[in-house]
Amino acid sequence: MKLVMLESYALHENDLDWGALRAMVPDVTEYARTAPHQVAQRIGNAELVILNKCRIDEPVLQQCPNLKWVGIIATGTDNLDLEACRRHGVAVANVPGYSTYSVAQMAFSLLLAVCQCPERQNTAVRAGHWQLEVPAQYNILPQVELYGKTLGIFGYGSIGRQTARIGKAFGMRVLAATRTLRPEYAADGVEFVSLDELLQRSDVVSLHAPATPQTRGIIDAAALAKMKRGAVLINTARGALVDEAAVATACQNGQLGFYAADAFAAEPLPPDSPLRGVQNALLTPHVAWATGGALGRLAAITTQNLRSFLAGCGENIVNP
Repeated sequence: MKLVMLESYALHENDLDWGALRAMVPDVTEYARTAPHQVAQRIGNAELVILNKCRIDEPVLQQCPNLKWVGIIATGTDNLDLEACRRHGVAVANVPGYSTYSVAQMAFSLLLAVCQCPERQNTAVRAGHWQLEVPAQYNILPQVELYGKTLGIFGYGSIGRQTARIGKAFGMRVLAATRTLRPEYAADGVEFVSLDELLQRSDVVSLHAPATPQTRGIIDAAALAKMKRGAVLINTARGALVDEAAVATACQNGQLGFYAADAFAAEPLPPDSPLRGVQNALLTPHVAWATGGALGRLAAITTQNLRSFLAGCGENIVNP
């Protein structure tokens, strides 16, 4: 069988180890990156494809009749027409759970940066300033202790649950709003409430839900108005969960104390994004998933997905 890798690395060349995969499928063609107009041509008569952001849809599938399996090196599958793949007999396998610990860690990295401004403090010290002598231009905020504060988690999947564990380790009270309550959650020491109650009671709200028709734009002006004045909102999930213009307004008028995000409605963040002009916003370029540990799991699970498919089983198939 022939395998075409349309996107062979995550952020930097060779940051994904495909040694085991190459040993399993001798006929591998690798491309570092593939433009949209090159997808069908590069797949050609291959049966197997690995990609990240390239789109597979009906026109591509019609040009690639031998295709049998698509391995997406990600959890989300928004760039794939799963129904079209099903019609053409193409199995699609994703990689769930590889970035759980890294994304939860990023949620708290952002929160801690808001609460204690270590990077700004570092810049001030290196410029020769100390404690009360730091000029206002560094925009160092009053320090905030998380102990005893209330953390609200919207979306209690694996990442939300890991974020809750970290919050409890800081001595925070943890609330969660989730679509599905499972029996094993009872031992987590988390109070499950409605989204409205979570917004009203939380000092920090952290988003960990997928973008679905039910959740897109769920954090809008009305939702922000329900939050405690000066609360912190963190988004390491999907930019589509929030109305970014409403968030920018809430930051500027003080309703929202701070917005920290690693995911945006449009990526890369557009030059005219309302968030760019907000001083009390901390923005990172959707990199929470890209730690060394997470990337190692990403390549390993993708390889196992293919091994399972070739053995006639098929793991992590999202369009059965």
